[in-house]
This record gives sequence, C-alpha cells and structure tokens, in this order.
Amino acid sequence: MTSPAKIQLRDVHKSFGAKTVLDGVTLDIAAGESIVVIGGSGTGKSVLIKCILGLLRPDRGSILVDGVETVGIAENERVALMGKFGMLFQGAALFDSLSVWENVAFGLIQGRRMPRRAAKAKALQKLAEVGMGADVANLSPAELSGGMQKRVGLARAIATDPEIIFFDEPTTGLDPIMADVINDLIVTCVRNLGSTAVSITHDMASARKISDRIAMLYHGKLIWIGRTADIDHTGNDYVEQFIHGRADGPITMDLKR
Repeated sequence: MTSPAKIQLRDVHKSFGAKTVLDGVTLDIAAGESIVVIGGSGTGKSVLIKCILGLLRPDRGSILVDGVETVGIAENERVALMGKFGMLFQGAALFDSLSVWENVAFGLIQGRRMPRRAAKAKALQKLAEVGMGADVANLSPAELSGGMQKRVGLARAIATDPEIIFFDEPTTGLDPIMADVINDLIVTCVRNLGSTAVSITHDMASARKISDRIAMLYHGKLIWIGRTADIDHTGNDYVEQFIHGRADGPITMDLKR
C-alpha cells in the first residue's frame, strides 16, 4: 500500500460462546481509502466494525488506529479515539425527539460542546452538502421519507469532519434510484473530507461504486481482498457466487424443511 495504514487489524478473533464470528482477521486500511466488506448475513461484518469502534473487545488480536493500539485502552483514550469517527447507521437511527438539525448537530453539541447557534449553522452546512435545504431543518424525522432520513444520517455522520467514517448497509431499504443517490453522496462526502471509509453491505452495486477495495468475509475469515476493478476476475468460487447472487455454489444456506 502506498499510503500509511490508518487502521490495522492483526489476527483479530471474536467468539460468542461456542460460535466463532471473527477467526484471525488481518487487514490494513490506508488513510483516505474506501474499503467495503461484503459477505452474507451472520458472517461477522457488523462484529468487525464494532471491534474497530471499540463497542466490542476482541478475544485476541490487535487493532491499531494511526499506529496506536486501541484494544484495551483506557476510557479517556477511548473517548478521544471516538472523536475521529463518524457513523452512518443502517436504519439512519435518528432521534425522534430531536429536530433534523439537532440530529445532525448531536455530536457537535453533546460531544464537542459547541454552542447551539454555531452547531445549527454547521448542521445546515452539512445538510446542504447532502442536497437538503434549510426548510427541513426544523422538521421531525417522522416527517421525512426513508431516503431523506438516510441523507440526514449521512449529514450527521460527516458533521464533525471525521477522519474515519463507517457505513453500515447504507442503501438498505431504499429504491434503486435513491440508493444510487446515496452512493454518489457517500463518494462525494468522503472525497471532500479526505476521510478513510469502512463500509459493510450486501448491495454489490453500492459496493462497486463507493469502494477502492473490496474484502469478502466468510465464516469469520477474509477469503479475498482486492481492488474493486478486479472483483469480477477473482477466480474465487465463493466471491463469484456471492457477487452474482447464485443459489448454487460453495456457499450453502441452512433451510428448514
């Protein structure tokens, strides 16, 4: 990799009881890179992100951010680390009791103690960056469509100008056109911020559009990592089956009869 690693995972393991979810994951993510982790439901994608965020602690292994070990760090160090992160949740996860602008400004007000007037101005700026006008600022999330809620969630994810942004199934529940709008916004926002992006998705159209590299997680292991441009020529039967959505192949589903 030509750029220094922003995030480094080394032999990361995580189990829940007898179930192994991450089984020796090793991955370098460069500064300014956008990487997408693909894989079926239950393969460990969400657990991987939660381990990087520090919401879950690996059973063993190392996770470095900017060269600093994050596994087992003190609480005050964890708070400082979280200041580098932004997150777009799968369901937007907006606060019903807050207006649109207050949702966008939540991290600014609660995390950075920014005065409300300055935070609102920043929120309006970020809403504009995702194609939303000031007319929506005082609406409640319930008054917005699913696509608009997702854009508000994106505005909140970039409100603090984070160094690293996580995207959890960013196009789930959206029609194909709105999904493409969100993909374009993700690409533009990440590029403008110069952020490192880590995404998980089942949506291959999204994965192809927003990523520089793609990694596939299967049974807790990364079975393929490569440039997005090479995803159709991997020679890996598991990857081929997944990206083309084929029922027949080495990946089998346990179905009750």
